[in-house]
Amino acid sequence: MKNFKYFISRCMVGALAIGSFACNDLEEYNPSGATADAVWSTPEGFLTVVNASYSDLRQFYGKEDGIFMFESGTDLWINENLGGYARQITKYEGLTPLDGNPNKKFWQLLWQSINHANAGINRIDDAGFTSQQERNRRLGELRFLRAFYYWHLVETYGGVMLRTQETQSVELTAQRSPVEAFYEVIIEDLKFAAENLPLQSGWGGEYSRASKKAAMGMLAKAYLSRAYYSTGAERNQYFELARDAARNVITKSKSGMALVGGAAGTGELDVELWSTYADVWAPKNNKKNKEALFVVSNTQNNASLNFDNNANRLHLWYMPQYANLSTALKRSLEYGNDSERRLMPTLALLDFFDETKDSRYKGSFREAWIANATDPFTGQPWEWTQARINQYNKDQSLLGKKIIPGQDTALYITKKAITNEAMRPYIVIDRNDTYHAATTGAVKDGRYFVQLKKFDDPLTRTDPNLKPGYNDVIVIRLAEMYLIAAEAELQLGNPTEAARYINVLRTRAALPGKVEDMQITAGDVDVNFILDERARELAGEHTRWYDLKRTGKLVERVREYNPDITLIQPHHVLRPVPQVELDALLNGQEFGQNPGYN
Repeated sequence: MKNFKYFISRCMVGALAIGSFACNDLEEYNPSGATADAVWSTPEGFLTVVNASYSDLRQFYGKEDGIFMFESGTDLWINENLGGYARQITKYEGLTPLDGNPNKKFWQLLWQSINHANAGINRIDDAGFTSQQERNRRLGELRFLRAFYYWHLVETYGGVMLRTQETQSVELTAQRSPVEAFYEVIIEDLKFAAENLPLQSGWGGEYSRASKKAAMGMLAKAYLSRAYYSTGAERNQYFELARDAARNVITKSKSGMALVGGAAGTGELDVELWSTYADVWAPKNNKKNKEALFVVSNTQNNASLNFDNNANRLHLWYMPQYANLSTALKRSLEYGNDSERRLMPTLALLDFFDETKDSRYKGSFREAWIANATDPFTGQPWEWTQARINQYNKDQSLLGKKIIPGQDTALYITKKAITNEAMRPYIVIDRNDTYHAATTGAVKDGRYFVQLKKFDDPLTRTDPNLKPGYNDVIVIRLAEMYLIAAEAELQLGNPTEAARYINVLRTRAALPGKVEDMQITAGDVDVNFILDERARELAGEHTRWYDLKRTGKLVERVREYNPDITLIQPHHVLRPVPQVELDALLNGQEFGQNPGYN
């Protein structure tokens, strides 16, 4: 697999004022210590600023900061064992302008990346491109990335400052811009990118570069978000644009609407739905995943091509402490490294699934662990001794029962309520052990919980104790386009069409013989149903906080479904501007803090 290197500018060491960075010292491709003006004057040298614009994607996608900023603090997740790690973001405890990483880090990295993109966009005409097509390709990458970062910025912090020019020195004043102005830039950038970027295959082996399908998918997301900032006819206009943009991706995929009796797509974008939901997340399908529209890649072949030695750690973050429950289990590549746990599912998330007909539950979560170790004391198959029966409150009838490695279940953690735990020849932890299931649904014992397994990485890691993995991170995938089209149709007053798009995914997700049971009708569809469906399809995929914020449901659904978050308030639909940035401005008081954080 051929990968491109993310070149990183040393100049981005910090902000001296909001969004102010000097950007003239290059770490890579800098012959004779030349300045950026000299290096970026050739197409070869200009590639360094394009690549630098990608670099900070890997500081969030695949790292713990990404799941905290994009998934936690919502209706779906809470700190494992109710810990306090990153509590400012996960629980809204002490989220202030002075505190709250990764919030402060996210702000800085977004501006660093935006400035890289602006530098390239502003300088491309001095780079000596002789091919207009190649110039527009590189400009398309930069404009896609600027739009991507600005979308995150405006959705996270609201109408802060909008800059389309490279910042080369400290700027001590800043002015806010309306959200609508951000979206004008975002949408125009993405339209240009969609028109000028190649198909994925057009980049050869460098498949994780921004491509036409990535830009088209991101444009649909941007139109959908933009619609919620409007009213009346303008609001409908943006919902129509979101629907049409999502439908354009669907039509140009190979899948189209064939699963619900419609036409197959044209295949122009060389992307399609996997035939089953489990296929999407099968480790063997991770690289060049055919459902992905945009990915952040990692490689085993040459670690120097990765952003850092941490690579992708998503396989760590949703893990229970499985290996310390029974000596019939040991840490393994298959089951993962359980040493650095971060988030556990809410009971509500687990209950959003009907696993009797929906394969997405089994495709997303692990409930059973097969024994993989012999008795450490005897070297023989693990056996229920009297001491173990007493320890685990098992029935005496299990005395002498053996658990065969590779064959028998050693551990079962389930969302179900189990009434005969003592009779089962394996350790059982059910919903009532983990949650106060009969009352609030709050966490009771958060050490052991159903595991999100989407990001399992048994193939790129060579030792069960290794933390870095080298799987790619899917940032946008085709399935989300059906959900975007459905949400837009609902908001346009077309619930029948909304149900039709959703039924494509529900047909794919249906267990054998359950397709009819999985179909929904117009009467089933409202905003909450769509959010439930997005949870079933996209849980853990770096979208949830934005989904709830966009639809105005963040506070309502956290209060309803995540009883362990008690401090959320309406102003938490935005995060605070870091105080250090405001303090560096001469007009910091005029610029102002986001509402609720003063």
